[in-house]
Amino acid sequence: MHIQTKEDMQKEAALLVLRIAPGKGATVLALSGELGAGKTTFVQGIAKSLGIEESVTSPTFVIMKIYDLLDQKFKRLVHMDAYRLKGKEHLRVLGWDALISDPGNLICIEWPEKIQDAIPSDAIRVTLRYSGEGRDITYGTDENKKTRTTSSA
Repeated sequence: MHIQTKEDMQKEAALLVLRIAPGKGATVLALSGELGAGKTTFVQGIAKSLGIEESVTSPTFVIMKIYDLLDQKFKRLVHMDAYRLKGKEHLRVLGWDALISDPGNLICIEWPEKIQDAIPSDAIRVTLRYSGEGRDITYGTDENKKTRTTSSA
């Protein structure tokens, strides 16, 4: 799907939230893309659709931010920036095992390639790429080894 504006990016993120449901463990969205491709903007759209009113910024320096949700299908939005992590061993101090096993968590991870071994195979892969003045968004999972492009609503 081709996105032209920040607002369209956030609308697409909100539509994704509508299509997913909690499973047996946490629902993980692995957001990949170059610096400035729109990963945080995508999470902002997710947060807004889940009723989060506070400003959502990239947790680059704090690594992770957790937002409690009210009256939503998920109990928490966990926003993580793995850019500075050196592998899944750094996740232990963040309580990764508890986070990933809780079906109430929607975990959005920017720079998942930095902790690739910790990303579950059923994670939803969201790839953002520059395309002209906009962005292209593709979705996929490791489970089906297919990347599918969203279609316009």
